[in-house]
Amino acid sequence: MEHQFERINRLPPYVFSEVNEMKARARRAGLDIIDFGMGNPDSPSPAHVVEKLVEAVRDPRTHRYSTSRGIKGLRRALANYYQRRFDVTLDPDEEVIVTLGSKEGLANLASAISAPGDIILVPNPSYPIHPYGFIIAGASVRHVPTGPDFDLMAEMHRAVKNSTPSPRALVLNFPNNPTAETVDLAFYREVVKLAQAHEIFILSDIAYAEIYFDGEPPPSILQVPGAREIAVEFSSLSKTYSMPGWRVGFGAGNRDLINALARIKSYLDYGAFTPVQVAASAALNGPQDCVEGIRLRYRERRDVLIESFAAAGWEIPSPRATMFVWAPIPPEFRSMGSLEFSKLLLQEAQVAVSPGIGFGEYGECYVRLALVENRQRIRQAARNVKSFLGMHQKASVSSLPRVMGS
Repeated sequence: MEHQFERINRLPPYVFSEVNEMKARARRAGLDIIDFGMGNPDSPSPAHVVEKLVEAVRDPRTHRYSTSRGIKGLRRALANYYQRRFDVTLDPDEEVIVTLGSKEGLANLASAISAPGDIILVPNPSYPIHPYGFIIAGASVRHVPTGPDFDLMAEMHRAVKNSTPSPRALVLNFPNNPTAETVDLAFYREVVKLAQAHEIFILSDIAYAEIYFDGEPPPSILQVPGAREIAVEFSSLSKTYSMPGWRVGFGAGNRDLINALARIKSYLDYGAFTPVQVAASAALNGPQDCVEGIRLRYRERRDVLIESFAAAGWEIPSPRATMFVWAPIPPEFRSMGSLEFSKLLLQEAQVAVSPGIGFGEYGECYVRLALVENRQRIRQAARNVKSFLGMHQKASVSSLPRVMGS
């Protein structure tokens, strides 16, 4: 008997699975795959954070249920972070909530605030949970094209004007995954003005706000006067402190949205394990040189990748932030699409990347590389890419018709 599940049927096939299956087969065959596919930090979590976790877990009182809103000490630490980083004052009891990573917070808030028939604006390409959290909740997503060829602000104005009914919410993510684009405070001011005029909620994801390389640190939308009337912002400790497996993040901002998320979470979970939250507090309140070290590691890897891949014949723009590189597919391969190019690159160069189509239709001409391999491995990948490109250029030349007398 074949069952049909409507919410599952609204989700497209997971395009990354084909590349992941190829990686698994290649590794079983003994091939050394240089893997830029998943944004999974490879450096250890800070030692003082691990030590705090061990200390907390030895206290049997921490083994009981926690609270779905998050322990007060961590909410205070998050409010203090906003104060010192963005000069934004938050009420830790009403305007901050602890989540099981930013992904969980975004998905559960989508369920809390949307219903079938609601229209949600989501830039495309985007991190999959941004549109699909709302699709799972039953809402309709209107994709807003973004990237080097588009004016996102103009596209958002056009989307709002042409949407019936008026959009319920807008999702933003800067610095962006996958494109690594950044915005300034002036951009946020205009977005807030647009959202206020049309009574649209804003869900901002700043998971990479501390992974920046050039220019000013990325801003928070909550720095804009009036933003807290309509906006909530999500982040996590995953990338900032190299703590992806700990699954601890937060939401901050509009108290009605925070309370809606808290109510949904009260039915679904009891919050992260208390020792994890205690250790997360130590990360936010403790020395921040570890964050600078993580930032430096990604900057060095970025520079090595951009330089070595250019020498190999693959010109890639240098990102100003995030742990990702958004790479245009070399022109001679563009017609095959990002999925087939990713599979070919894995098969012939033993280099794994994420196909851009997995982030939306406007990502089709790109692939994403995560800076999760060390500098030596990046240089090896560049050598593999150089051989790969050279082989296909020779094959292309050899396939040309020969000129009489040559």
